[in-house]
Amino acid sequence: MVSKILVTGANGQLGNEFKFLASNSNHEFFFVDINELDLTNEKEVEGFFGNNKFDFVINCAAYTAVDKAETEKETAYKVNVNATSYIANASLKNGFKLIHISTDFVFDGNKNTPYIETDYTNPINYYGETKLLGEKAISEKIESGLIIRTSWLYSQYGNNFVKTILRLTATRDEINIVFDQVGTPTYALDLAKSILIIIEQQPELSGIFHYSNEGVASWYDFAFQILKNKRLTLKLNPIETKDYPTPAKRPNYSVLNKSKIKNFAAVKIKHWVDSLNECLNEITL
Repeated sequence: MVSKILVTGANGQLGNEFKFLASNSNHEFFFVDINELDLTNEKEVEGFFGNNKFDFVINCAAYTAVDKAETEKETAYKVNVNATSYIANASLKNGFKLIHISTDFVFDGNKNTPYIETDYTNPINYYGETKLLGEKAISEKIESGLIIRTSWLYSQYGNNFVKTILRLTATRDEINIVFDQVGTPTYALDLAKSILIIIEQQPELSGIFHYSNEGVASWYDFAFQILKNKRLTLKLNPIETKDYPTPAKRPNYSVLNKSKIKNFAAVKIKHWVDSLNECLNEITL
């Protein structure tokens, strides 16, 4: 069945991966970013949704500058909370199925086993706080909404950790990398493919689900694997979080348990190293 799919945040990492998939898809995709639709303007969102017909709305739009969010609180709130609420209202009013992307940063990182969807949320930075409020804005309005939390997202598009490490090899001989923050890198293309599988095979799926690639890594492990794959020379100095202070605190542990999405949506999830290698083959700086 061919679906009409609206993707917001079209110029971000995940949005661009959907653009890539759309070129070889039977579905009818529509892409909007700030230049086409200001999601923080409630009337504009209502008008756009009211004048168009979609089967699915995939909300990839987000304020993701974790450190800047500590000082740019108003902007972060407008994008991650207000805009999400407007999208939820408009989707409900017009009968569109909403799929929203959230984050592992809704957790405080105090666990030492992978987080399940029902674990207590307790964000330790303002970005995580706004993303959690965005989740609640959807859950309070739409019983059929689908929220997917992901972690450490990267792709061949935009700015991300992978491309930063690759760029640093041209200007630095060594860098310090935190080794005591643990999570799972997630290839945005894998996430986009999994969302399309859900749309095609389990379109009625609702609730909160976790998705990342398989495996566990520290930021040090992540950087090491990038350099190993590309056969690049850059000395990595492992350091603790306390030795690299940032405006926003990060969870020390944010590995996500994917059992629920694998059981309910029948998606196959690759190991993060395999997906990283695939992405690195596509990146040109």
